[in-house]
Amino acid sequence: MIAVRLLALLVLPALLAACGRAPVRDERVATQPALVRGDAERLAQSVTIGALGLVGTPYRYGGNTPAGGFDCSGLIGHVYREGAGLALPRTVAGLAEAAGPEIPVRRMRSGDLVFFSTSRRRPDHAGIYVGEGRFVHAPSSGGTVRLDRLDAPYWRDRLQLVRRPLGR
Repeated sequence: MIAVRLLALLVLPALLAACGRAPVRDERVATQPALVRGDAERLAQSVTIGALGLVGTPYRYGGNTPAGGFDCSGLIGHVYREGAGLALPRTVAGLAEAAGPEIPVRRMRSGDLVFFSTSRRRPDHAGIYVGEGRFVHAPSSGGTVRLDRLDAPYWRDRLQLVRRPLGR
C-alpha cells in the first residue's frame, strides 16, 4: 500500500507537468516526496536524455522553451520540469542556493547541476552534467544549446559548485 501511494506521488507531478502551465516564478525548489534510489536514477536518466535532446536549440536571453530558445537557467528549468516533474528556481542564483544538496565534484552523476563563475565570484552560469566529463548548457547570445567538456580549460577553471536536485 505504501509503495502504491509513493508511486502515485511520483507519477502525479509528471502528469501535471505535461499540462501547460505558467512558468514558476518562486525561487524556492518545489517540494517533492522522498525518492527511492531507483526512481531518482530513472528521473536523472530522463533529465539527461532531455538535455541531450535539446542540443542545437538557439540561445535566447530569458528563454525557457524549445520553440523560443533557452538561456542557461531556462534550459535547466525546462528539462527538470519535463523530465522529472520538478519545478526549480528560475535564476542561476536561485538554483545555486536551493537546487538540492551540494555534491563534491568527484561524486558527480548524470543529472547533477554544475555551476560556473564566468565574470564574478558568485555562480553566473549553469548546466546539466550528462556523464563522461560532459555537460549541456546554453552558453551565449548568438549560440545554441551545446555539449561541452568540464575539463576544457575555460570551464575547468570556472567550475564552482555541483548540486543534486534529485538527491540520490
